[in-house]
Amino acid sequence: MSGTAKPRRKDEVHAPFSMDRSVWFLSMLFLFVMWFVYWAEHFMGSDFGIYGVYPRSFKGLRGIVFSPFIHGSIKHIYDNSVPLFVLLMMLRYFYRDISSAVLFTGTFLTGLFTWFIGRPSYHIGASGVIYMLVSFVFFSGVFRKYYRLAAASLLVVFLYGSMVWYIFPIKQSISWEGHLSGFIAGVLLAVKYRKYPPYPEQFKFSPSALDDYIDEEGNFVPPPPEVVEQDEKKRQTE
Repeated sequence: MSGTAKPRRKDEVHAPFSMDRSVWFLSMLFLFVMWFVYWAEHFMGSDFGIYGVYPRSFKGLRGIVFSPFIHGSIKHIYDNSVPLFVLLMMLRYFYRDISSAVLFTGTFLTGLFTWFIGRPSYHIGASGVIYMLVSFVFFSGVFRKYYRLAAASLLVVFLYGSMVWYIFPIKQSISWEGHLSGFIAGVLLAVKYRKYPPYPEQFKFSPSALDDYIDEEGNFVPPPPEVVEQDEKKRQTE
């Protein structure tokens, strides 16, 4: 039986951020598959580029799954590895409950959008996924108004802010369509999951004896003299 995830309310308590094996395992797994595919391509002397996204071609749809793991050169895969590793760790650390859904859905949408708007050539590489993650982390932090997530968003801007120019056709050898597709996918996912945790923790004050003397309008109502006298006697006996 299948079901749907139910978002938690803002006033519900969520688990604090924690650094465990799952934070870096997702990043390492994605990078391992990338580098293994690159090694296999050169070991076999094959060209896996034909398995990339080829827009508006039925066969090109397979690239939605395969293209993020295919790279054209050692520089191409190296340039993608570092930001991808950092962003996947941030995704898992700050958005643990939805990290898998964001990664898989975002990768699918990025490839699908590229298939619709791309030029008639093979689009390969994980850069579209990187743009999706940058966009998601940034806008999610903005939407939630949570200082720790806002700080993560500012860090993303500081590290990768200059990447925004590559969503425009300023260089023919770069798949700006894939970058733009990833950016749009990240925004859409940030909007979709804006009501999911984490949120700032809500502070709740414990009741005290003073609460008995506060009326519904917040005014202080002094206790009767006999109550004050009883309390004074009780303190003296103690």
